[in-house]
Amino acid sequence: MKSYRTVPQKTAGLPSGIPFIIGNEAAERFSFYGMKTILAVFMTQFLLDESGNSNYMSEGEATVWVHTFVTAVYFTPLLGSFLADAFLGKYKTIIYLSIVYCLGHLSLALDETRFGLITGLSLIAIGAGGIKGCVSAHVGDQFGRENGGLLEKIYGWFYLSINLGAFASTLLTPWLLENHGPAVAFGVPGLLMLIATLVFWAGRHDFAHIPARGSEFLRETFSSEGLKTMGKLMVIYIMVAMFWALFDQTASKWVFQAEQMDRNFLGIEWLSSQIQAVNPALIIIMIPLFSWVLYPAINRFFPLTPLRKIGIGFFLVVPSFLIPAWIEYRIGLGETPGIGWQLFSYFLLTAAEVMISVTCLEFSYTQAPRTMKSLVFGLFMASVALGNLFTSLVNIFILNDDGSSKLAGPTYYIFFAGAMLVTAIIYVPVAMKYREKTYLHE
Repeated sequence: MKSYRTVPQKTAGLPSGIPFIIGNEAAERFSFYGMKTILAVFMTQFLLDESGNSNYMSEGEATVWVHTFVTAVYFTPLLGSFLADAFLGKYKTIIYLSIVYCLGHLSLALDETRFGLITGLSLIAIGAGGIKGCVSAHVGDQFGRENGGLLEKIYGWFYLSINLGAFASTLLTPWLLENHGPAVAFGVPGLLMLIATLVFWAGRHDFAHIPARGSEFLRETFSSEGLKTMGKLMVIYIMVAMFWALFDQTASKWVFQAEQMDRNFLGIEWLSSQIQAVNPALIIIMIPLFSWVLYPAINRFFPLTPLRKIGIGFFLVVPSFLIPAWIEYRIGLGETPGIGWQLFSYFLLTAAEVMISVTCLEFSYTQAPRTMKSLVFGLFMASVALGNLFTSLVNIFILNDDGSSKLAGPTYYIFFAGAMLVTAIIYVPVAMKYREKTYLHE
């Protein structure tokens, strides 16, 4: 550790370690989303028992599994963040848990039974989840006061790299699953995770390695200021959780809905799980469009603070779930709606994601005291877990013994749209009372 810098570079420009972090993130997100994209279809169409016979799940059971897995992935950042801030530092935590992550991919590629599924998803939940808060905070650690003004743009590019990886994998892995089977479809994301780990390791001499703070971390965390900061942010994050409860259903309910739609678009018959690629494709377009055009235009007439961006995003989510309710109504009438309707829902949901999730990355870093950066990111990631836990519990409650649902057809989507609308309305007075305080490294 003595050979590594422990403070940010003194520069007004881009720190030299950022390209390694961005490259690592693009490859890691390829691996994660490539695997997650095909989970629902794998569980319902490819899962085997120990004898090699079909052991498929129902759509309802697969929905519960997908959201329980995502819940685990986004709760473990709290553990990884605690290890990073208190004991190991971010770099070591990321390297060690990335190895665990790779082993999870290996399990999925080698074993197509429930045992392989449970083992693989458990290891990925520990690895992927454990590094999440650390990587996001590690980005911010590379910046000091001289170039702290670049943070908003860099987190935008960081999020862009996430979606470049996600876009490529979401198109590729469903095709691999359909044409080459689970071993190749899960093996390719595993290879990308190995590459991601090597890219991050290669940047070790360019990073600012902010040391773990040990007892200082515990003192600041449990100080009156630390507890007050966490309390304020947790109120915001609990509401953000409802956004994730709806958003992550693009990997479950929206996939199953797409299977009942006319998926011919641009002269191509798309696989149901490939439709998810629309989200990262739109992100790639929307992030620069929002940052360079939309936000500056709005700021001329209306100061667009981070909390206001999040609030606007909340209200955008509501119609994005009313459209699938209408699609479900038409399917119930025996029609086969065109996939363009779901693409419009993706447009609204992705616009909301840019205003909520990208904003929360910068907001979480700047609002966290200096020794608590990873922990606060862990709390933000826990909002994803909380949202997916809500979705999972709802689906467990409404699942009938025969695999059917108590919230059938459009009522399912109307329920979640209503929950999001109530959350958005409650958020308005909460955000108005919030007082921001910015913390950056010297």
